[in-house]
Amino acid sequence: MAFGDRIKARREELALSRPQLADRLGVTPSTVSNYETGVSFPKEEMMLRLFDCLETDPNTLFQDSFRRGADVLTERERQLLEQYRSLSPLGRESVQTMVEALRACQQESAAPEQEPRVIPLYRTPAAAGYAAPVFGEDFDYLQVTDGVPQAAEFAVRIQGDSMVPYIPDGSVVYVNRDPLKAGDVGIFCVDGDIFCKQYYKDPAGTVYLFSLNRARADADVVLTAGSGRTLACFGRVILHALPLPGRT
Repeated sequence: MAFGDRIKARREELALSRPQLADRLGVTPSTVSNYETGVSFPKEEMMLRLFDCLETDPNTLFQDSFRRGADVLTERERQLLEQYRSLSPLGRESVQTMVEALRACQQESAAPEQEPRVIPLYRTPAAAGYAAPVFGEDFDYLQVTDGVPQAAEFAVRIQGDSMVPYIPDGSVVYVNRDPLKAGDVGIFCVDGDIFCKQYYKDPAGTVYLFSLNRARADADVVLTAGSGRTLACFGRVILHALPLPGRT
């Protein structure tokens, strides 16, 4: 069975009409029809919405579309998909926005060499999590020069004193998508709120997001395992290694 036929079959299993599925996806019924008939293929961000709306997994929809025994997604990609599904609607919109911004950065980096590379500079940490950031209002494009780390994928202007003296109020931090390890500083979304904090996860699964300014320990965020709270990391702030509170 082809990919489009599986979409149609799953939609009918859920007793959804094409207009109903289109409304959930935010597209027109004709677009859903094109997916089902094979006229067009969903883009990556639309594919995530499709899996969610059809309450299914990639391997089910792609079954028989690839050679036998091949996985559609790697184990890490499946984990990321499950983490995405566990987010609140605001959290999902934030992730989709960040993916689109990073894709735009990659397209810019693939441009001819004579064109300078630019990255988004979000005016506040919260702007990095907006569902639909507005160019010129929520972010600007920052040219990557000698003063900007080449590994940076986007930048955020930090507000507040909870990360001083390492990150002063109003300063710009540069962020990439490298995996976080204990002691790294990242940009996080917790239950829809955006933070710049130092990351640590203990053996019991409790996540600590520390303020580097220990006079502002009241701004720490602690998420215990099984708390039901949502956590997403948008990226790792490019900084030298910093000690964890109480572990100097």
